Amino acid sequence: MANQIHWFPGHMNKALHEVEEKIKLVDIVVELLDARAPLSSINEQLEKNIGQKKKLLVLSKPDLADPTQTEKWQKYWQNKGEMVLVLNLTNPSAEKEISRAINVLGQEKWAKQKAKGMKPQPLKTMILGVPNVGKSSLINRLAKRAAAGVQNKPGYTRGEQWIKVNNDYLLLDTPGILPMNYENKDKATHLALLGSVREEILPKSDLVVSLLKILKEKYPTSLKERFGIEQITDAQEILPLIAQKRGLVISGGELDISKAENLLLKEFKDGLLGRITLEWL
Repeated sequence: MANQIHWFPGHMNKALHEVEEKIKLVDIVVELLDARAPLSSINEQLEKNIGQKKKLLVLSKPDLADPTQTEKWQKYWQNKGEMVLVLNLTNPSAEKEISRAINVLGQEKWAKQKAKGMKPQPLKTMILGVPNVGKSSLINRLAKRAAAGVQNKPGYTRGEQWIKVNNDYLLLDTPGILPMNYENKDKATHLALLGSVREEILPKSDLVVSLLKILKEKYPTSLKERFGIEQITDAQEILPLIAQKRGLVISGGELDISKAENLLLKEFKDGLLGRITLEWL
């Protein structure tokens, strides 16, 4: 497998530039990271645009991740001075926790406005995240309370869709996917395994090899309960065993290795192999 994955369609490049421009308009960035691969979830191209803006990191999908590693990742960023929450975004309480954190991050700006005799203004906020990390559903849940956007009012850029979530903050509506740079092979592999990018950017067999390597090293019993496989070896041995145990055959009774690959990748993605983190500290 090559060291770089050259897959960066023109529409994603355009979307990247649009997001870069929109970041300039906001006070606070909420960055969602998949707890199973938090480093791969970061868009390094946007980090420089975020710069010194107030930022909240949210480790999402902790129910699918190794809890010990999630705790380590949270402490890792806290030690770097970041505000970090671990949240299952399907839980209604997640919205309240995010709103509280945004309120804390906005205190400095509000204090400056009060010192100038100004009425504290709602904080302009943007939510960023790779596909399949929970960004769209979170934005939709936060936005459903808003009767209408507040674009075209003084102080806001015409044409941008601002949603008033509550009296404390506005949300910049950023539909669509957040593009990623796929030049790093490991990051591309992790994101493909999580379903954040199309699996087609890498051969399916390469994804299986990478997954089995991680499982063998970090989660050696992960295939035992699900498939009755006692020891994780290589794909040439594991895939026929999975096909045999699940009755995956093609005409003539031959084992269907392709279906076994699909099944293994899907059951990992869905959390059926256990709570597994791809990136360890």
